[in-house]
Amino acid sequence: MATHKSAEKRARQTVKKTAINSSRKSRVRTAEKKILKALVQKDTKTIPELLKSFVSEATRAVTKGAFKKQTVSRKISRLSVKAHQALTAK
Repeated sequence: MATHKSAEKRARQTVKKTAINSSRKSRVRTAEKKILKALVQKDTKTIPELLKSFVSEATRAVTKGAFKKQTVSRKISRLSVKAHQALTAK
């Protein structure tokens, strides 16, 4: 365990930050699952709305340091392509 005062503070901050990042990652994953579910069900009315919310959550997670920029960029790109295909295929 930490013995210095500054190390104890750092340990407390790490616990808080880990919880926040975990929550943020969970929100992004949940948004991703929702849009994938809508894509499978071909729910064309909710797909654009879900994609927008996913992009918002994911981008915020990047700016806060929970995900790497490349990871989120790749996920957004792939989901956008799938959404576009689902909306145009009729």
